[in-house]
Amino acid sequence: MISLSQTDSGTTETLLRFIQGGGVIGYIILALSVAALAFTVTLSLRLRPLVLAPTAVIDGLTKLVTTGKFAAAQAFARDAQNDCVAARIAATGLERRLRGPLGAYEARGAMEEAGDGEAATLSRGIEPLAVIAAIAPLLGLLGTVQGMIGAFDEVAAMALGDARAKTEMAHQISIALITTFQGLVVALPCVVLHSYFRNRIEALTGRLGQQLEAIALALESPELPAAAKTPASPARPATAAAAAAAAAAPAQRAAP
Repeated sequence: MISLSQTDSGTTETLLRFIQGGGVIGYIILALSVAALAFTVTLSLRLRPLVLAPTAVIDGLTKLVTTGKFAAAQAFARDAQNDCVAARIAATGLERRLRGPLGAYEARGAMEEAGDGEAATLSRGIEPLAVIAAIAPLLGLLGTVQGMIGAFDEVAAMALGDARAKTEMAHQISIALITTFQGLVVALPCVVLHSYFRNRIEALTGRLGQQLEAIALALESPELPAAAKTPASPARPATAAAAAAAAAAPAQRAAP
């Protein structure tokens, strides 16, 4: 137990020394790693099928659209409680469908444009990971340059007989190596995560397109929705005077 405690204590001390050994640049890289972790958790929660296209929303929209209740479907899609990527795309197609007689031919194109916009928005959400993956190694390189400059300064001090120059030179070289290592440790996972989330977005948007296909097909139908059809007005009954005049007309023509 004593040996295990000493090992844990030594490991913690080594890790703390490693974190502090990078200096100011090392702390900046550490902050970037925390930000990358936060973005990863957020994206993992956001990029899920039940978040982008909840089953209840897809089923509700499909039922309303396929039965011709386009106005009700648009209100359903615009409802704040149903707000999601699928609802926003469907609402765009419904708005174009209800705009005029040519809406049936424009609804699919409007939905495709809205889908491209939503996919672009999702893709922009993973860009911070790409930025961190690009910045972290550069910060590590900056720390390397800083450490080497300090090391060469200590070499000059050694030539002047400074007794502490060797220790300081070793410290500067340590900073140069630690910051490089820290930058790579942060950058490599970010590159992998960025690629993973990019592929995930492509898969989710493809699945979303399949789920909205039934709605797009219904919107392309040239038939007017049932709620929009105007029933033919019943024929007005003839008045008694008009009926009598119609009955007297043959008699008048038959008279000499």
